[in-house]
Amino acid sequence: MSTDYSPPLVSNELGRHSLEAAADRNLYARGTHAAWLGEIDGVAVRELVKQFGSPLFVFSEATIRRQARRMREAFTSRHPDTVFAWSYKTNYLGAICRVLHEEGWTAEVVSDFEYQKARKLGIAGEDIVYNGPYKPRASLETAVREHALIQIDNWDELTLVEELASGLPQPLDVGIRVWLDAGIQPVWSKFGFALENGEAARAAAQVLAHPKLRLHTLHTHIGTYILAPGAYAVALAKLLALRSQIRQEHGHQVPCINLGGGFPSLSLLHGMPGPAEAVVPPIEAYAAAIAGVLEKVPARARPQLRLESGRYLVDEAGYLLASVVAVKGVRDPFAAGDSAARAYKEQMLAGDDVRTSYVIDAGINLLYTAAWYRMDILPTHPGRTPPAPTRLYGPLCMAIDVVRYTVDLPPLELGDVLTLHPVGAYNVVQSMQFIAYRPAVVMIGTSGQPVLIRARETLDDVAGPERMPAHLQQG
Repeated sequence: MSTDYSPPLVSNELGRHSLEAAADRNLYARGTHAAWLGEIDGVAVRELVKQFGSPLFVFSEATIRRQARRMREAFTSRHPDTVFAWSYKTNYLGAICRVLHEEGWTAEVVSDFEYQKARKLGIAGEDIVYNGPYKPRASLETAVREHALIQIDNWDELTLVEELASGLPQPLDVGIRVWLDAGIQPVWSKFGFALENGEAARAAAQVLAHPKLRLHTLHTHIGTYILAPGAYAVALAKLLALRSQIRQEHGHQVPCINLGGGFPSLSLLHGMPGPAEAVVPPIEAYAAAIAGVLEKVPARARPQLRLESGRYLVDEAGYLLASVVAVKGVRDPFAAGDSAARAYKEQMLAGDDVRTSYVIDAGINLLYTAAWYRMDILPTHPGRTPPAPTRLYGPLCMAIDVVRYTVDLPPLELGDVLTLHPVGAYNVVQSMQFIAYRPAVVMIGTSGQPVLIRARETLDDVAGPERMPAHLQQG
């Protein structure tokens, strides 16, 4: 027997790979089958793409109505005098707004454009809440004339509203926006008057001193995707204290408290453990926290409650359908059997550069919120092999156009359709005309029929506003 001895070699493998590397060596570490989605409200995903093209935004009318009714019941069952306004900036497509208006939501806007949009959809000025840090003079003139509820954001705006209201025959109801610390970081101090240093109280006093203004609302909006229902209770308690101070000092009982929005949808931020149902509190928890504070106010003195919801109502109703337009890396490592599949796993562990990736026809130009939210990405069929970590690129000629750096997917082929969900909040209205036209938007009605609610853009839509100088025109 040989007496030669060689000590075992310890590679630097563990130092080079992520904590998941060992698990990834098991072919079934990420399950035996990938999650998939073949239909939306009974309509086949592939049929939607076939009829309306790819990429394609799809909205479920039934989901929007269900969310609206659940939210209304959650709040009005606890505080009957609750009024709801739809946040136009979340998704201002006319069909989406009309569904929510039919469900009893008024309009909350933050710009002249959104104000005009609400009026075009038939919303009376008196049913519009006008927010935002910048309201152009011409727009404010219209809002004052039409008795919209202007929620004043700053001293310069207050001065302008005072001037515009001076000629009115009757006093104008207005609100003031207040920023405060409700325990949520960062504090949104960009908007409104500060509570803690007395600025909000001074703004209220100035409104009350004007003969043609009447202080109707104290408003705050503490942030977005708020996962702590108790933060609304803190904000409400602070606004009620300001309300009491105003009554004691000026003899005026402010009739309305507006807590804005920020209620989360069932979505997850990157790095957040799921499922979303285990992380995101139900809307009833927010209603209970707010109602718990209001119940401490004597019944005859309780204010009207107003809310300006957006994400909660529409995010889960929205889907983006996108098609695979290129395959990068190993095309189908499982076709040759189990040994090839295991080799594929080894290859993926070797580094990002060799990871199998896919290019789809929708990128960050259509998915503004993908930088924060981890959207589900689902193929239209269950797949014949276990899912594996892959990378998903968008179609833009930019290295930063990465939809997901790592997502578990089965092997895909050219033309396969993926569904990204939820994407109903902000993505449509914040999408860009960069390199590509913006896609069509479809709504599946409560009857189960898909209908076009915004056509796919054409060159005329994009280039129509352009003007060619005479010296550059050619015959």
